[in-house]
Amino acid sequence: MAQPATTSRTAQKKIAGDRRTKDAMSIAKERGLLSGSRTLTVRGRMPSGLVAEAKKKTGIHSDSKLIEAALVNLVVADDYADWLLSQRGTVARDVNLEF
Repeated sequence: MAQPATTSRTAQKKIAGDRRTKDAMSIAKERGLLSGSRTLTVRGRMPSGLVAEAKKKTGIHSDSKLIEAALVNLVVADDYADWLLSQRGTVARDVNLEF
């Protein structure tokens, strides 16, 4: 039986989330951030709904792997949005942007 041509928004978000997580993990691995022994224990109490949604979005089932993925995303995050917002008001209002 053939798969439908369209994918639900939920499925598209999960695919995008999986891709972002894999890309972030790959970057962290290339930078050597995932090498070495695992000697540090990180613990925290989280709302169960937050953890459940994060696991659903990433496809990660292990709490440790989920925390690792979250830390990786913080470290390798693209700062473009912050940079873009910091540029507000740096272009003179009288600049002609018409082509």
